[in-house]
Amino acid sequence: MRFISWNIDSLNAALTGTSPRSEMTRDVLKTIAGEDPDVIAIQETKLPEAGMSKKQAAALSEFFPGYDNVYVSSHGPARKGYAGTMALYKKEFAAEIRADFPDIGAPVPMDLEGRMITLEFPEFFFNLVYTPNAGDGLKRLSERQVWDQKYADYLSLLDQKKPVISCGDYNVAHEEIDLAHPENNHQSAGFTDEERAGFTHLLGKGFTDTYRYLHGDVKGAYSWWAQRIRTSKINNSGWRIDYFLVSDRIRDKVVRSEMLDSGARQDHTPILLELK
Repeated sequence: MRFISWNIDSLNAALTGTSPRSEMTRDVLKTIAGEDPDVIAIQETKLPEAGMSKKQAAALSEFFPGYDNVYVSSHGPARKGYAGTMALYKKEFAAEIRADFPDIGAPVPMDLEGRMITLEFPEFFFNLVYTPNAGDGLKRLSERQVWDQKYADYLSLLDQKKPVISCGDYNVAHEEIDLAHPENNHQSAGFTDEERAGFTHLLGKGFTDTYRYLHGDVKGAYSWWAQRIRTSKINNSGWRIDYFLVSDRIRDKVVRSEMLDSGARQDHTPILLELK
């Protein structure tokens, strides 16, 4: 099976926008469709609480005509038009999938921000997540630490029932080799000791970082480049903050785990996982 995960930074803009960036985003959607994935995980959809319009739904089906989808948006009292996640899956799987939108007991309003979807297949769970950012000035770091603990506990409970495949924007570069300039970022959101320890704790619950499993300590492989720095992608001054994790007991089934080319578009690039 083949899976793709991508933080799209506004599905609405991708489907109906007219800016040059929207055009680049649609090119990435074409790249994703060309990989013929079985399941696609989208983060940061930024859809309204009421959901997609008919125009948006029609545009999405043009890119992925053979897929059904489920999604969850941020809803009150959380900020509107914020975060949000979506899973698309081939229609052939529809009869065997059960979708869940779990409340993990995270600090308010994180569980209301549409940050997670879990699909239950007969033989495994597929979880997609958009982990909260610690924020400017690390103002949300303490809440983020609680989220990390709650999320690790949740994924561990799933793993006790059947193997787990999990993916998304985890908003953390785990090791120094996961970003271009670790020396300058130890107090930056996404590379604090606390966030890195949270990810280490998650892996210690019985999960494998599939990219590192296949590629070892290779450097210079990133999934995100800051939009505000115009040359960040040209200079490959990036971070690896998007991951595919699997239960340790199925890691030997991993045959591909890599980033897809998103061209000149900065921000996140899609990541791909293929299992036997």
